[in-house]
Amino acid sequence: MKVRAFAIDIDGTLTENGSKVHLQSLSLLRALERSGYRVLFVTGRSSVEAYILAMFLGTTRIAVGENGGVITTSPTEHLLLADKGYSERAYELLKGKLADVRLKPVFPRMTEVVLERTFSIDEAMSIVKREGLPVVITDSMYAYHINHESINKAVGLRVALDSLGIKPEQCIAIGDSATDIPLFHSCGYSIAIGNADDHVKSMARASVKGRDGNGLVEALQYIIDNMLDAVDDAHIGIVNK
Repeated sequence: MKVRAFAIDIDGTLTENGSKVHLQSLSLLRALERSGYRVLFVTGRSSVEAYILAMFLGTTRIAVGENGGVITTSPTEHLLLADKGYSERAYELLKGKLADVRLKPVFPRMTEVVLERTFSIDEAMSIVKREGLPVVITDSMYAYHINHESINKAVGLRVALDSLGIKPEQCIAIGDSATDIPLFHSCGYSIAIGNADDHVKSMARASVKGRDGNGLVEALQYIIDNMLDAVDDAHIGIVNK
């Protein structure tokens, strides 16, 4: 495949020890961007958080957040791909039906509702289905996310890539949770990080043993060594010293 872009998850992939950004990973991602590849963060976090990360890192300033629901292209420009009202109605329903359903303190969301991982996600999905609400509840391992059923990370990435004139089959996806599976299915190649569960790993084309940011370094190094034409060696050297 002709690689032109990378779709990188944040939590559990770019991070280490919970929420700290893995610095070696940043060096590799910057080297890829400087070599002409587009690096896009595709996350369950706010697209604003991902955009700020891209701005300071020097990667492509198009961020896909809220599990594909929002594309952010500047501090004030956000493309919303879903109506948050559906997720809000599902939250109110679940709050009245289940114990311990509560909001997670996060950056403001524009299309989704984010909840603490304190209840049965299967039971919650049964409730919203019985009510006919067009939403899905997914587990990013960081939180539970209520999104419109039309939304997933692949949907948002496709919109972002289209703005760059890049096809999904020219993109490599790297992630660790069930929310990344749509990316694995839509991109030309995919790698699951070592901390992903067995089901998530089975959905990717390949997996690595390293966990969190160390796993991302392992995945990127494999891609650089085996799948890319050229990368900025000066920056790669920072990682290999």
